Amino acid sequence: MLWTIIGILIVLWILGLIGHVAGGLIHILLVIAVIILIIKLVTRSGKS
Repeated sequence: MLWTIIGILIVLWILGLIGHVAGGLIHILLVIAVIILIIKLVTRSGKS
């Protein structure tokens, strides 16, 4: 589920760079997705 959301956000980010769709909102969402990904990876590696 998380990977799907991240993939969609990356695609929207690329479209935003090409066609200026949604402006800075896509960049903010992408940063949030990367932060969530890092937190998930850190908490997963901590449990191992």
